[in-house]
Amino acid sequence: MAENLVIVESPAKAKTIEKFLGKDFLVKSSFGHIRDLAKKEFGINIKKNYEPQYIISADKKKVVTELKKLAQESNKIWLASDEDREGEAISWHLAEVLGIPSEKAQRIVFHEITKDAIQKAIKNPRPIDQNLVNAQQARRVLDRLVGFELSPVLWKKVKPSLSAGRVQSVAVRLLVEREREVLGFNSVPGYRVVAVFEVVDQDGKITELKAELDRKFATRAETVAFLESCKTADFTVSGVEKKPLKKSPAPPFTTSTLQQEASRKYGFSVSQTMSLAQKLYEAGKITYMRTDSVNLSDLALNTTKKEILSEFGDKYLKTRQFKTKSKGAQEAHEAIRPTYMEHHEITGPANEKKLYELIWKRTIASQMSEALLEKTTVNIKISNRKEVLTATGEVLLFDGFIRVYRESSDDENGENGSELIPPLKQGETLKMESIEALQRFPHAPARYTEASLVKKLEELGIGRPSTFAPTISTIQTREYVVKEDRQGTIRELDGLKLKNGKVTGFTKNEKTGFEKSKLFPTDIGMVVNDFLTEHFGNIVDFNFTASVEAEFDSIADGKMVWYEMIHRFYKPFHEQVELTEKTSSRSSGERSLGNHPETGEPVVVKIGRYGPMAQIGIANEDTKPRFARLAKGQLIESIPLEEAIKLFALPRSIGEFEDAAISVGIGRFGPYIRHKSAFYSLKKGVDDPMTVDMERAITIITEKRTADIMRVIREFPEEPGLKVLNGRFGPYISFEKKNYKIPKTQDPAALSLDECKALVAKGSASKK
Repeated sequence: MAENLVIVESPAKAKTIEKFLGKDFLVKSSFGHIRDLAKKEFGINIKKNYEPQYIISADKKKVVTELKKLAQESNKIWLASDEDREGEAISWHLAEVLGIPSEKAQRIVFHEITKDAIQKAIKNPRPIDQNLVNAQQARRVLDRLVGFELSPVLWKKVKPSLSAGRVQSVAVRLLVEREREVLGFNSVPGYRVVAVFEVVDQDGKITELKAELDRKFATRAETVAFLESCKTADFTVSGVEKKPLKKSPAPPFTTSTLQQEASRKYGFSVSQTMSLAQKLYEAGKITYMRTDSVNLSDLALNTTKKEILSEFGDKYLKTRQFKTKSKGAQEAHEAIRPTYMEHHEITGPANEKKLYELIWKRTIASQMSEALLEKTTVNIKISNRKEVLTATGEVLLFDGFIRVYRESSDDENGENGSELIPPLKQGETLKMESIEALQRFPHAPARYTEASLVKKLEELGIGRPSTFAPTISTIQTREYVVKEDRQGTIRELDGLKLKNGKVTGFTKNEKTGFEKSKLFPTDIGMVVNDFLTEHFGNIVDFNFTASVEAEFDSIADGKMVWYEMIHRFYKPFHEQVELTEKTSSRSSGERSLGNHPETGEPVVVKIGRYGPMAQIGIANEDTKPRFARLAKGQLIESIPLEEAIKLFALPRSIGEFEDAAISVGIGRFGPYIRHKSAFYSLKKGVDDPMTVDMERAITIITEKRTADIMRVIREFPEEPGLKVLNGRFGPYISFEKKNYKIPKTQDPAALSLDECKALVAKGSASKK
């Protein structure tokens, strides 16, 4: 019998805590939440103050049985789940299900998993905070009500199997609105003018000085006229301004800033960053990773100061305490930082090491001196023009925090590298070497990345540190949004150059429309968004969603009764749902593209039963309409008539191979080649279904066959459904659409049928 039972939510956390507690403590994991709302009738008793109906999850029954037995045998039970609302709810559920009396239950919280923090927590237990539990229950109940009531409306009015969510729908709305800004953006080009001057110093050394004109010309004729006038112009320095600049470090990481910076610097997805941070926290390497506070504890400030003095010296030290500015910030414990500042790096998987190093550098930099710079601005007068040329440059006088870390930017072009400005005096005449004017197209608003979407959600006060990652994962899982790269095109730019008294033309190529890991709303995402915006505008309103978050905070502070808050929302919402079901018409996002140029039949695009499609003709007694799926990357909102008509050329037959026809088409999973009833995917970004030829098709077929042969290690004629295969993570057994591990001690190529069946039986028995 253990004197003390400590229950945490993860095995990794249990393992770390166990090291800091003596033999009188047994540490066990609940593996997350042990119960959830029942699916039957919402899992909520609406008539009884929205009382949640909880059931123990099927995969947690064994864990609960074991914990119950241990709880009965222990004198004290320490509930040590995470310190936020979700963690408080886990502790409350455990106390309820395990039947732990209040005198036996000890709730402990800590911001980091270190010996000092754990022992301090053991000395300072507290009761379960029912206000925090109620705030979590309110979120769970509200989201269940919205999801369970809105989803059936979407099934009837848009398409079966759709679903809606309170925060997710608002995130989709942001992406849809941005996509429409991009699609509607009219990029009118102008000519950007840059002059190059030669400056000779006292030692005869020649330095190049670049200066940009303070306006862009709209037309080629205006640009030519300007360059012609510059042939006879004098260029004089009309002003030199030197200004000292200070750059301050960014504050230590919060959940959202860590997600943003890990995405910018390493390309990590938001969920990947949270998974890595969770592992670092549970291993005792960093503080708790769900926070919107930028504060550092006195202990952290002191250990950080010690590291800076030891590594860089006192001129690099500037202790500062940051204040949290994010809208609706809550649960302000401490920023994300290393638990031991003296550990500059850690051992372990590469990505964990990268994230730890990023957190260490950001924490150290936040307590370092400002970087000191000198910014120089030179204005250059053109004798026969009103326009002015401007050259700017920066000189780094003292690197300060930049020596350790510099924050990345969402601006895809990055920070403009500053030129070094040579010494110049007012009134000095400059020798013009050349002037170049190049056509430039204004950029459309940037589509969101996962990182910039998190930043926007936080700015609007939508969601909290624990919700950003699951929200972004959910909208992708539901296929309302796709995260992908887009190839773009090459655009030819017109240029003019004045050199040696002559104006000549030239062209330059520019990449345009190239996108890397951007979030694009799908057709179904856009149609669902439009339906919800029209009929439930209050639910997907940014201010409403933010105000709901503020009400959850009030519940957590004990200032609001949770079920009263739900009631104020639910009654009008339920009436809205009933009215929409009765009065709204079906929504398919249908858009007319015009008439077929040859047959005169109408061509439309819309959401069909199986997704976005094009349709030629109208169903009547004499004719049946023809249908074609939209290809990946094509949108109902922007596809032109010509592209839609091309879709009906698919599937197209391109010839015969091995006495069987080869056809090319587009299916649910993208473009494919079909041959002898087998399907072969076309390579994204390489193969176009409209142009792929026989030679390429045969290559794709033979390469896939070779890969399949290499994949099969063993087959058994007497048991055709059982195979020994080579997989991404090594050899395994495939049987009846399930996979089974092969022990490393056994040779996959030498396995007999009986040995395979024994491994299948063993694998099946060990599964929950």
